Amino acid sequence: MTKNFVEELTWRGMIQDSMPGTEEHLLEAMRMAYVGIDPTADSLHIGHLVGVMGLRHFQLAGHKPVALVGGATGMIGDPSGKSAERNLLNEETLRHNQNAIKEQLSRFLDFDSDAENAAILVNNYDWMKEFSFLEFIRDVGKHITVNYMMAKDSVKKRLSSESSVGMSFTEFTYQLVQGYDFLHLYRDQKCTLQMGGSDQWGNITTGTELIRRVDAGKGYALTWPLITKADGTKFGKTEGGNIWLDAERTSPYKFYQYWLNTSDVDAEKYIKIFTFLTREDIESLIETHKEAPHLRALQKRLAEEMTTMVHSKEDLDNAIKASSILFGKSTSEDLKALNEKTFLDVFDGVPQTQIAKAEVENGLDIIGALAEKGGFLKSNGEARRALKENSISVNKEKVKDDYQITTADLINNKFVLLQRGKKNYFVLQVVD
Repeated sequence: MTKNFVEELTWRGMIQDSMPGTEEHLLEAMRMAYVGIDPTADSLHIGHLVGVMGLRHFQLAGHKPVALVGGATGMIGDPSGKSAERNLLNEETLRHNQNAIKEQLSRFLDFDSDAENAAILVNNYDWMKEFSFLEFIRDVGKHITVNYMMAKDSVKKRLSSESSVGMSFTEFTYQLVQGYDFLHLYRDQKCTLQMGGSDQWGNITTGTELIRRVDAGKGYALTWPLITKADGTKFGKTEGGNIWLDAERTSPYKFYQYWLNTSDVDAEKYIKIFTFLTREDIESLIETHKEAPHLRALQKRLAEEMTTMVHSKEDLDNAIKASSILFGKSTSEDLKALNEKTFLDVFDGVPQTQIAKAEVENGLDIIGALAEKGGFLKSNGEARRALKENSISVNKEKVKDDYQITTADLINNKFVLLQRGKKNYFVLQVVD
């Protein structure tokens, strides 16, 4: 082994609980561990990243990681931390989601090399789909008592919650299905460790119990803490919803901004969990940050590492350029280099109005664009005064009162950015 996996995760703040003997077990030889991933969308979001980073550290320590896409369990719904049942998915959707997830995971895990510890991806639907109900309750269900299942926190919380609508038999059996996954991988792949979020401890230990009772074997469990934000809001969520790894769902610009805008307390925690920087580098960064917090060294490095890892260096460079459009010096060329999604993300919340394309094709005078046609300023008189003060820009370039907006000014063939002073923006959206 090149690294002590448990020791590495411990200093990074990534261990909540582990079964006694786990660290020693991993130091003895190359081991196999799995993490279950919910396939209810065709992209991972940053809430999944702790598990993905755990698998990557496992591989870097010389062990063999397994990403288990929960095709079968995704058809049931995990009660852990949920107050209601989820919608169930069909097989075609689950397969599509699995392929998309594997592509994203390959940015973190080595699936393709001939190394002994190359990662593998499995789908529990492949071994659960042939199981009849009678076989399952005979071969699996008889080994775990109802008393044992009822004692799990995920079950107790759902049953005792005042707002709960109760728990169906389908969801109640979830821990048995997840437990059987561990037993199957223990038998089929000699997988001896399951890892997951701390809310999964009950489900994971059901698996270790099945291995003990059915095969007289020994399975291990390790969980990481659920990530929280210092201000109490949910990690990985914004007003617009989840922060996804898919660039179509969350643009690299918004992804970059999410990490850049973390608090000092959160940034110090996240840079240990979500990057592969060494302990020495991180401790040095923390000291640098404390000396000049206003420079946000931690947040900048975190945002840079995450955007490059999940997207690319080019996407990072573009996100930094896009950020400077609002907060620094930029040019018309910088604006026109933005794709439509990034442009709309950068100017999210900026007032907009629509004007007909014909207006621009014929040349739209700047006073009309500012006032009567656009509505950025209240009157033609106010527009003239602003122009006289040299405070009006079109696409970041100062203009005079004789300026005509034409199709040459269009960004992505549909937007014109008007600006008064440094901070007042207005977007003309040109429509056919």
